[in-house]
Amino acid sequence: MATGETGGRAQVHGLPAENTSFVGRRRELAEVRRMLSDAPIVTLTGPGGVGKTRLALRVAAVVHRAFPDGVWLVDLSSVRNRDLVARSIAEALGLRDHFGRPALDLLTGHLYDRRALVVLDNCEHLGDECAAVADAILRSAPRLRILATSRHSLGIRGERLLDVPPLALPDDAAARTPARLLQRSDAVRLFAERGAAAAPGFAVTTASMGVVAEICRRLDGIPLGIELAAARLRTLPIDQLLIQLEDRFRLLVGHGEAVPRHRTLRALIDWSHDLCTVKERLLWSRLSIFAGSVDLEAAEAVCAGEGIERHEVVDLMIGLVDKSILIPRRNGPVIRYRLLETVREYGRERLERSGRAQVFRRRHHDHYRRLAGETRARMSGPDQRSWLARLEAEHANLRVALEYGYTEAGEAQAGLAMAADLMYHWIHGVHLAEGRGWLERGLAMETRPSGARLHALWTTGVLAVIQGDSRGAETVLRECRSLGELLGDPAALAYAALCAGMLALAREDAESAIPLLEEAVSRQRAIGDHTGVVEGLIRLCAAHSIAGDEALAIAVGEEALAMCRRHGERWHKAYTLTVLGAAVFRQGDLPRASALVSEAVRLNRSLDDPRGVGLSLEVLTLIAAAQDRFGRAARSYGILHSIWDMVGGRPLSGYMHPVAHGEESELRVRRALGESAFQAEYRRGAALDYDEALDYVLGERQPPAASPGDRLPPLTPRESQVARLIARGLSDKEIAASLVIAPRTAEAHAQRILTRLGFDSRARIAVWVTERDQHG
Repeated sequence: MATGETGGRAQVHGLPAENTSFVGRRRELAEVRRMLSDAPIVTLTGPGGVGKTRLALRVAAVVHRAFPDGVWLVDLSSVRNRDLVARSIAEALGLRDHFGRPALDLLTGHLYDRRALVVLDNCEHLGDECAAVADAILRSAPRLRILATSRHSLGIRGERLLDVPPLALPDDAAARTPARLLQRSDAVRLFAERGAAAAPGFAVTTASMGVVAEICRRLDGIPLGIELAAARLRTLPIDQLLIQLEDRFRLLVGHGEAVPRHRTLRALIDWSHDLCTVKERLLWSRLSIFAGSVDLEAAEAVCAGEGIERHEVVDLMIGLVDKSILIPRRNGPVIRYRLLETVREYGRERLERSGRAQVFRRRHHDHYRRLAGETRARMSGPDQRSWLARLEAEHANLRVALEYGYTEAGEAQAGLAMAADLMYHWIHGVHLAEGRGWLERGLAMETRPSGARLHALWTTGVLAVIQGDSRGAETVLRECRSLGELLGDPAALAYAALCAGMLALAREDAESAIPLLEEAVSRQRAIGDHTGVVEGLIRLCAAHSIAGDEALAIAVGEEALAMCRRHGERWHKAYTLTVLGAAVFRQGDLPRASALVSEAVRLNRSLDDPRGVGLSLEVLTLIAAAQDRFGRAARSYGILHSIWDMVGGRPLSGYMHPVAHGEESELRVRRALGESAFQAEYRRGAALDYDEALDYVLGERQPPAASPGDRLPPLTPRESQVARLIARGLSDKEIAASLVIAPRTAEAHAQRILTRLGFDSRARIAVWVTERDQHG
């Protein structure tokens, strides 16, 4: 909950936006900043509810300029498997590993020369593993700093500790006026701000200041307790709030917690629980099943029944938000809700005590099992992006559901089927290596011949090919084909042929790949799987191109493109455009090839698929070199270096398209420019951030040189354009359409404007722009 000096702060990339003001903590802020200047790791310790997370986030936001290579939050509260600690950190940093390298190796390789800050939040339940991972990273990355939060020390070399105290309590001798009381006591200031948010018009007055001070003293200055109590002002006058608090604490003297501070917080949460309706209490306990956050649809599916009607869930959630039990946060078009970890633990205890925990764990698993299956079935249509985004938002819950499947007796086959259904989630996001791990774990447990095992075998084969693991792919594909023949499963045989063709294509063995891919396409047509047909045609286009039959490659690519357009399919369309563009390039039609592959880059950019962008850019770089645009080609090579570094390495050249003579092309560019000029352009490309690089690659129109009246210092010309559109009330999506840029780029510009101007809302940008334009 909130702690720190009053006032909002713009969101820093890698950190969540602050939804409420930050009150007090000036001494702690200064102390942590001082510690970070000379210690590799600083750990904020203290009990739940004291404000460790909020203090860590504010410190990170304040010091972010000292860490030019990034500031990142890693929330470990939903991670239950110790083996996933390093993987979770890599994912938070946006590292995409397609080659199955140990996550710790991925981290150390990425961070070794970077000046960055990583915030490891909620380490206590994974203390030993967090300590081991943090120590390994810090030993290899001397410029890195880690700021951790935990209920106890991690106990590693160089660690400095700060025990986070409660907020400063009021001093009766010094607090003679409301203004002086607010100035002298952070606890009172927090109560006043949260009280005003809960009950508009509430303020600390001369008449109420004594009561407010006593409330804060009774709450021991614990931020979470203060926020829970302040939320009661929606329904209670301040005097009555104090009376009920005193009654509550009198009844709970001798409560089980040994430390008074812990006892106070427990009593407050108990009281908040008792003030909830019976149905709100039920929902609170059931929501504790979820990891990370939850949307309304999932809450309805899992929590309704046994005393709660489905249509009641939304109103009950609103009630819990009003009581500061649930924290809402918008995730794109969807609002997601989360419980603070202390509140979640309380709800989990209640659910265990009710004897119904296992029932709702099973319902949670069944919901996400259905979601995985539905996503797999819906991935071939125009809503691909929204389904993939939904899975990414639910990743923590998917992990919990998979773990349930693999640890609950008799559920291993369901867990294996779920892991296989998530194939596109594993491929598209940052979780490919993790996905293969879930699949292999399930295959080792569920060895009986079954459709689920077949599905998992060929899914594992696809992931292995992408990772460049030929031996692993061959092993699972042999079993997939033999088991498919035994069970007479046409889909398994089709995908086994497809995977085998992909494997041959990765070796640029077109002679072997073509008959396998033709078999795959034929089998997919027979069972009516148009996604499978398109996947086979994409690889078949590449295989014919490798074999030198460009006319046939183009014909096959055009067929795949027509199918994608017919079904509104975007992801496979992007890859189709790339392989078709490569074939057209080889045929010699450079303008058409450039147009096709540029469209692929735009699609992959909109789908947030940097691996697809990299594959397309390989072809665009060859085209630039063939057009004797040597400076552009050299800069593109630098951009490619950054993209493959972000993805975790370059995929096999034959995986999706033939990049023939790539090394010869680069050598030609080097000779044409000379090594010095080549390196200069290469460094310029490598220095661009992702969106700037893609703007350059696509030749997006840059903003014209702005006259003094057009530009709004200290903003750049592009930022000035975005700021004026914000002032007109346009959303990020509308700004993107107006400026012909990606929505993510528009959002990034908006965040940079907030940071540069020190504002906390778009409304303040609008006021600032209006004032600047009016006064020149």
